[in-house]
Amino acid sequence: MPNGYLALILHAHLPFVRHPEHARHLEERWFYEALIECYLPLLDAFDRMADDGVPFALTMSVTPPLAAMMRDPLLCERFEGHLSRLEALTEREMKRLWGDERFAHVATFYREELRRVRGVWERHRGDVIGGLVRHWDAGRIELITCAATHCYLPGMLPAPEGIRPQIELGVRGFEQLVGRKPVGMWLAECAYHPSFDAEIAKAGIRFTLVDTHGVTFARPRPPFGVHAPIVSPSGVAFFARDAESSRQVWSREEGYPGDPYYRDFYRDIGFDLPESELMGEIGGDGARLMTGIKYHRITGKSAHKEPYDPRIARQIAWEHAGNFVYNRGLQIQHLSARVPAPIVVAPYDAELYGHWWYEGPRFLESVFRQLPNTRGEVEAITLRTYLERHPVSVEATPAASSWGAGGYGEVWVGPEAAWSWRHVHHATRYVSWLVQNHRGATGPRGRALDQTIQELLLLQSSDWNFIIKTGTSLKYAESRIRVHVHRLRRLGHLVQTGVIEGDDLAWLEDVSSRDNFFHQLESATLRSPFDQSGQLEQAE
Repeated sequence: MPNGYLALILHAHLPFVRHPEHARHLEERWFYEALIECYLPLLDAFDRMADDGVPFALTMSVTPPLAAMMRDPLLCERFEGHLSRLEALTEREMKRLWGDERFAHVATFYREELRRVRGVWERHRGDVIGGLVRHWDAGRIELITCAATHCYLPGMLPAPEGIRPQIELGVRGFEQLVGRKPVGMWLAECAYHPSFDAEIAKAGIRFTLVDTHGVTFARPRPPFGVHAPIVSPSGVAFFARDAESSRQVWSREEGYPGDPYYRDFYRDIGFDLPESELMGEIGGDGARLMTGIKYHRITGKSAHKEPYDPRIARQIAWEHAGNFVYNRGLQIQHLSARVPAPIVVAPYDAELYGHWWYEGPRFLESVFRQLPNTRGEVEAITLRTYLERHPVSVEATPAASSWGAGGYGEVWVGPEAAWSWRHVHHATRYVSWLVQNHRGATGPRGRALDQTIQELLLLQSSDWNFIIKTGTSLKYAESRIRVHVHRLRRLGHLVQTGVIEGDDLAWLEDVSSRDNFFHQLESATLRSPFDQSGQLEQAE
């Protein structure tokens, strides 16, 4: 048996953004960029390790919004068009930079990288979820779900009737989209409150994660700190983030991604080149966009940037992975003296690996390839496998907590986004009432009721609060809140009156074709979590 375990966790999530009314919608690019820079490279790394016989194990959330987009024929078709345009742009760039000693080799590198990405896409026939499930079935990864639309659940306590649908539909939606029933759940923003502990267990979830202080401040205080899971009164196992391993990757000052030889995220040809050289890769209003083609390395904190050399960056990633593995060995050696079967839980946003930190997928692969250097003292493990080997014996109630600045939800409920919650709470109470009074609706009226539920779920997404807080894509986030509120009110009116014909019926068809987030779920499945019997008590 090893001295201890390393549990790498990737949280894969994007807000549900689908706009069939626009041929090239700006915010849909979030999905295409994530596929090119993160999800397909990660899947390629998993395939490569499997082919080479390299053992690896990690836990990966795939949220229902992301899974729905990955399964959506329209978005997959549009992704192929986006990829083709970038491939054409890299070909043009190779010609433009032919003979340039500083940048020609980088232009060639991007052409080859996009060819590799296309190869992964075609190898899996555009089915990224299916590729991940094959690794799941082989025991290499464990896929887990999230709340239905990545809702910041503690923010729902003033309208607690909205918590069960988010948790239960997060499980049912995942099962429908991915094809397997999850036993683990990533709590959006690692946000937990003891009042909905039982709801997590009722949904069939066996384990989840919280940030460090969620376990260190648990009651009673756990004897082994964050390096062993605890079990809550409802029977759910809680793992906590290890601060040391997280700091080595996340820290802006100390973390690996800040190395001067890694690719600079912000320096992009979409801003550097004249519009005439970009082959139409600009916003509809003429705004400049990230293309993903970046020729410079981080270099330093000044505006001066040196050319990027992918070969050097790859070698640095290998060295950083070796350092990470070495430090985990020392850490577990120290922990094993006082903690039985210690586990180091290292959770990260999946998009850190590839999108924000371009070399991230290579780093992750290099970690697994170098873990044998610990001579079996450190074993990579999924959270589910750990629980099967080491049943939890310490019972405690985790503390209310989240990750993010401050650790208690300020990012999502602070002054910048506070105004949005009154809309969320009012809409939640209204839709719950609507379902209670019109549960048996069928035909157009039933479709309007089901669409009202979907609009509510999308309104409850934590993404809009986060965007408002950070100020990025602010107008889009505010517009999504307004749109979902407007739609569910009109849909609710149609359900209440029961008269849906003419223009109203055409509008219902249009809205349903746009926000088709959970269209594959049956009406009974969508409506059942709104049963008020046994719901949470009103928060004081």
